[in-house]
Amino acid sequence: MTPTPEDLSTPRTGIAVFGSTNMDHVVYVDHPPARSETVTGHDFRTIPGGKGANQAVAAARAGAREVTMIGAVGNDPHGAALRTALTSSGVDTDSLRTVEGLSGTAHIVVDATGGRAIAVIPGANSTVSALAAGDEAVIASAGTLLLQLELPLPGVTAAAEAARRNDVRTILTPSPAQPLPPELLAVTDLLIPNQIEAQTLTGHTDPHEAAAALLAQVPAVLITLGVHGSLYAARDAEPLLIPAPPVTAVDATGARDAYVGALAVALGEGRTVEEAMNWATAAAALCVQEIGAAPSMPYRAAIDTANEAARLH
Repeated sequence: MTPTPEDLSTPRTGIAVFGSTNMDHVVYVDHPPARSETVTGHDFRTIPGGKGANQAVAAARAGAREVTMIGAVGNDPHGAALRTALTSSGVDTDSLRTVEGLSGTAHIVVDATGGRAIAVIPGANSTVSALAAGDEAVIASAGTLLLQLELPLPGVTAAAEAARRNDVRTILTPSPAQPLPPELLAVTDLLIPNQIEAQTLTGHTDPHEAAAALLAQVPAVLITLGVHGSLYAARDAEPLLIPAPPVTAVDATGARDAYVGALAVALGEGRTVEEAMNWATAAAALCVQEIGAAPSMPYRAAIDTANEAARLH
């Protein structure tokens, strides 16, 4: 059964995340180096991250009833630290495998405006090319499945197909951008690219045109536009543009993951798409004002306060 756009606001609590877990190695610089250029940074931090783990932490801190992480870490010190970071934020890691070898890492350069460039080494994430025993049961027990593209595509597709078999809403963040197989798009309920990814997927620089093109493949699209907010479009519905509040960004690394995690929680609670987008926008705005990815994911009370302040203004 393919959910309609209206089904996005049907209450279904519990979130499963089939995604990456990385240790981020973050360098802070005044400006990013050009090719062959060396620059001097002013800070370095090792911070838990990975798009899947970020979204899991974001959802847990935003108040999801239950969040389960499905993926893999290595049997190295990073793996143990990543697992501890997830559990300390309330994420169930029983389905997070430990495999021989190194955990995934991301190497991130953050400039003075909060912009970033990222290179990811998959490590243990590259082993998650299929569902393991028990994964489908975990997905079936959730209301929403969050997916990204830092795990092998066959595994991501298998997880999405398991969600469809069990009538679980599927939200896909198509990052890092790459061609998406038709079988994955066929079982995606909501696609959340940023503007660059939307352009990569469609060839359209205008987000409205990109959204219209993507709706030929999925029933609903939400394009994040950074400081310009976010654009939602669904078949047979008017587009919805939600602005972003003006904030001073320190580190935008996990902003979309904060947005997606909070959005999934809000939709799972039965809020309208517009209400969910406003709440998720508040979460992302809080995230970019802090350093790091997973550690910067805001808690529910802070999101509520920021959302109310934005509403009053």
